[in-house]
Amino acid sequence: MGKPLKRHPAFVPVSRDHHFGLLLVWKVRQGQEKGIEPSRLHEYVKYFFSTHLEPHFSLEEKVIFSYMAKNDLLRKEVEGQHKEIRKLFKKLDVLKEEQLSVQLTALCSLVEAHIRFEERKLFQYLQVELQSKELEEMEEKVAEIHKPTREEWDDKFWVK
Repeated sequence: MGKPLKRHPAFVPVSRDHHFGLLLVWKVRQGQEKGIEPSRLHEYVKYFFSTHLEPHFSLEEKVIFSYMAKNDLLRKEVEGQHKEIRKLFKKLDVLKEEQLSVQLTALCSLVEAHIRFEERKLFQYLQVELQSKELEEMEEKVAEIHKPTREEWDDKFWVK
C-alpha cells in the first residue's frame, strides 16, 4: 500500500471530529472494563451523539457527500453507515440494562469502523477524484458550518 496522502484542509476539521469519535469509543470501552453501569455509559453516549456526532453527520451529508454522485458506491456505503449508526443509537433507548452493554459494544465497533473507513478510504478517494477548485469550495463550506468539538461532560467514568 502506498504512502497516505497529506490531508487536504477541507477535511482537517472533520478529521479532528473523528479523533473525538474515537475517544468516545475508547471512553465507553474503558467504562465497560471498569464495570461502570451501562446506563451511565448510555447517558454519555446520548450526550455525545446529540451534541457532536449528529451535527458531524449532518455536515458530512450536506457538504462532503454532495461532491459525489448519488449512485457512487462509496457514497452509498458511507450513507448506509450513518443510517446504521443512527438506528443502533435509537435502539439504545428501548433496551433493558442487561442488553445495553452488548449494544454499546456494537455501537462502538460500528462508529470505529465508520471513522476508519472515512479516513482511510473516503477522504483519500475524494482528494484524488475532486478538482482543486472543488476541494477549495468544500473547505469554505465546511468552515462555515463546522463547530469545533468542545466536550462538556462532568462524569469522567473512564478514569475512575
